Amino acid sequence: MKIALDGMGGDNAPKVIVEGAVLAARQLKHEIIIVGDEYALKNELAKYKPVPKNISVHHASSVVEMYESATSSIRKKKDSSINVGMLLVKDGKADAFISAGNTGAVVCSAVFNLGLLPGVERPGIAIVLPTLYGFSLIIDVGANLDPNSMQLLQYAIMGDAYAKYIMNKPNPTIGLLNVGTEESKGTDFFKETYKLLQESGLNFIGNIEGRDIFGGTADVIISDGFVGNVVLKVSESLADTIKQMLKRELKKGFITKVGALLSIPAFKSLAKVTDYSEYGGAPLLGVNGRCFISHGSSSAKAIKNAIRVSVDFMSHRINEHIVEGVERFSIKPV
Repeated sequence: MKIALDGMGGDNAPKVIVEGAVLAARQLKHEIIIVGDEYALKNELAKYKPVPKNISVHHASSVVEMYESATSSIRKKKDSSINVGMLLVKDGKADAFISAGNTGAVVCSAVFNLGLLPGVERPGIAIVLPTLYGFSLIIDVGANLDPNSMQLLQYAIMGDAYAKYIMNKPNPTIGLLNVGTEESKGTDFFKETYKLLQESGLNFIGNIEGRDIFGGTADVIISDGFVGNVVLKVSESLADTIKQMLKRELKKGFITKVGALLSIPAFKSLAKVTDYSEYGGAPLLGVNGRCFISHGSSSAKAIKNAIRVSVDFMSHRINEHIVEGVERFSIKPV
């Protein structure tokens, strides 16, 4: 498999991007094409001797910055690392594209260059979250801020396929994130979405509230991109805040320090479960290709794991299963 990697995307590019690529190349043995400024990328690669033979550099002359408008940057910077990497996938020169760069630009470039899978109206970013009973998938967390009910049903179908074949959940439960669990709760938009999900044939369990997300109530959580992104950012902040507060409290006295030393194995396990770098990259589901979005502040470990996630995605033929799901659940315009 060939994976194109945005060498210029993210807060710490190209340093951590190249380091993550080297880690992945040494472990996974797949071909990795780092896209971006050739001079800068080769200078970083020169720090690793020997450079893995399964890494190559593909030049792109410009970079989409994090603060730039998504749509205008994609139009104006046709030779950006995002556009060039996406075109490698479109032209069959790479099997997947990964970027820790401007999320909006990645989504726009994917839709413009790759198009959408049959029956899918809008793509959605899916994130795996740890729960008390394993993991749940939430979609969307930022690609589509104002979806319609049909598009949320499509997210449910895409999430169902991902949960089945990547998360090993044979009949994943689907929950609609709402302000209450009753069917009558929410705006007309949520009531219409509830009805579509209920009649879809998916394993829909009804509305769930924010407090149910980490309780493992649903395997797949459906949300619009605005609320989903807020959930994601609050979750990241809360996890980090709890860690800092716990460290502070454990340093207050001799007994708590001793207890902390005895609890180190548990703390390490918890840190691993809540560390976003373990999950690498989030798939942009619904595009007619394979595209993955990593956190802007991704570490080398996160980039390495994003490459691993992309390989798993391709190995399990997730796009093919999404198309099968769309056909199976007979999506029709309302």
